[in-house]
Amino acid sequence: MRRAFADTLVQMARADDRIIFLTGDLGFQVFDAFCAEFPRRYLNVGVAEAHLVDCAAGLALEGWRPVVYSIASFLTGRAFEQLRLSVGYHQLPVIVAGAGGGYIYAPSGVTHHAKEDVALMSLIPGMTVTVPGDPTEVAELLPQLARLPGPSYIRVGRFGEPRLDSAEPIEVGRGRCVRPGRGVAVLTTGGAVIPAVKAVDSLAVEGIEPLLAHFHTVRPLDLSLVNAAAAAASTFIIVEEHGIQGGLYNTVAAWAAEQRSPVTLKRLGPGDELVFGNPHYDDLLRQTGLEAGAIADTVRQFWSPD
Repeated sequence: MRRAFADTLVQMARADDRIIFLTGDLGFQVFDAFCAEFPRRYLNVGVAEAHLVDCAAGLALEGWRPVVYSIASFLTGRAFEQLRLSVGYHQLPVIVAGAGGGYIYAPSGVTHHAKEDVALMSLIPGMTVTVPGDPTEVAELLPQLARLPGPSYIRVGRFGEPRLDSAEPIEVGRGRCVRPGRGVAVLTTGGAVIPAVKAVDSLAVEGIEPLLAHFHTVRPLDLSLVNAAAAAASTFIIVEEHGIQGGLYNTVAAWAAEQRSPVTLKRLGPGDELVFGNPHYDDLLRQTGLEAGAIADTVRQFWSPD
């Protein structure tokens, strides 16, 4: 995803001379091409996330289209006040890019974990919140965010993620029905869609055909796709690399309560606890049910096509 982000940023800057990139002392080598081609539109403010956001806000007030980039836990946590007041209060068109959302920086410890980034950004009025599932979604969503009149957040993963096999269009605010189905609906956001696809495809040989709906945009959520999933399935299995509060599960649960929907909700993902030590990323995914086998087993548990 990071390569797709960097390459798309260069393309955007070529097309729009208002695009300016600000980083918090990271992204070396990743953004070398941007820095070489647009040296006057590349600002490294150092390890100072609050200053990073305030600089972007000032630039936006002067007509620029800033893109700010730092580690997700630092950018959404340390600079929350500046994002809320300097950017959110003025509804400025600043793109906030959080690198390494979820547990991607697992070995670096709890300071680098960002399983609450979506929740924090969703608290800011007018903030569009996106969690792409693969490099293609990053490349398609980033230019769309740059055209929005207000602020937006995009969670950026790591390098080398597989691409999602789906012909569904990629539009901000619109979910994607990745696999049609019935009985059970698997709802995903972010990179969780990749193991979910593996799980759903593997179940086909057993005659189990759950619907798979992917939401790269968590705010605003595509309620038309949620309603369509509810019409096809009596159980939602929500899979997300995010904490319980403020993510996809929380948003769908609020929808279910408001609609008095009879749909059963089951969630796979991290809990409330902080993870200490320096665990391996793949180990944390297994422990929190974010792998194809756990998703398939959960679908089997609730499968009832009738």
